[in-house]
Amino acid sequence: MRHVQRVIKETTIPSWLRSVPKNFGEARAGTLKADEWRTLSTIYLPLALVSLWGEGSTYRSHELVHLRNILDNTMALVSAIRIACSRTMTQSRIIAYRTCITTWLSTLPNALPAAKPRPNCHMACHIYDYLKFFGPVCSWWCFPFERLIGHLQRLPINHKFGSSLQSFTPTC
Repeated sequence: MRHVQRVIKETTIPSWLRSVPKNFGEARAGTLKADEWRTLSTIYLPLALVSLWGEGSTYRSHELVHLRNILDNTMALVSAIRIACSRTMTQSRIIAYRTCITTWLSTLPNALPAAKPRPNCHMACHIYDYLKFFGPVCSWWCFPFERLIGHLQRLPINHKFGSSLQSFTPTC
């Protein structure tokens, strides 16, 4: 975790990307939003893992083989995420997404034998269909709404309706 924190501190990212707390992994860092998880998983973790387990790593051979399997599996997932989060979508990107996500799923038992398939794994395969039908993920993701909900959750309230809300009548 210290290595990941060091990578976060030492890496300069574009100003338009939402950064991750420098103390990621500690309780006081708080909970990451989905957009921050995307930045962590597509920028910081690949840099950290490749520098730890990539070519030139100094581990005993059986350890290195296992860690390299985890790295390759993780990079297949990272590649799928990066493709899905592209601002534009083409047929070749849609096919590349499917290739990366199926590679990740098929190599997961070898990389992490204790990992059990979850419904999210199945759902990840259907993103291929959504990319075909609805285009780039950024046109249908909910990060802006999540950010708004986060702002609303931080507003001070006393759990009582105000006078302006009592006279409000919904029109739906």
